[in-house]
Amino acid sequence: MRLVLYQPDIPQNTGTLLRLAACLGIGVDLVEPAGFLLSDRQFRRAGPDYAERAVLCRHPSWEAYLTSRVASGSGPGSGGRLLLLTTRGELAYPEFAFAADDALLLGRESAGAPEEVHAAADARLRIPMADGCRSLNVAVAAAMVLGEALRQTGGWPGG
Repeated sequence: MRLVLYQPDIPQNTGTLLRLAACLGIGVDLVEPAGFLLSDRQFRRAGPDYAERAVLCRHPSWEAYLTSRVASGSGPGSGGRLLLLTTRGELAYPEFAFAADDALLLGRESAGAPEEVHAAADARLRIPMADGCRSLNVAVAAAMVLGEALRQTGGWPGG
């Protein structure tokens, strides 16, 4: 299981996601460009020492990320589905059957994911919400869906 952050633009959210990943033993792929410097003070404050423990792989572009997926054997046709969390998702995440080698993809906080990213996803998942509510904070959404994915796959650290 991995988290994929597509061009994140809020350092506090990225720090929180790195802390989440470190605590749960999940790797993170960061697709650049990010909307901040990874040395940004706000980024470092959000993740403190946990961010340093995260297994982070940076990719200079979306194309570079896709190439790395194929090279690592997690690309199309080899398992390792790419699951986009989006308000435009066709399927509610609790109804989805997760696999241990899935990658949960999160779009930019300010703009979501562009069409090329939507097109590359093996599935587009949404979080059911009350009427009139548009979206959740990206770190909250990731924690909810990652928790369900780990529950289904038995991937929780320590048992």
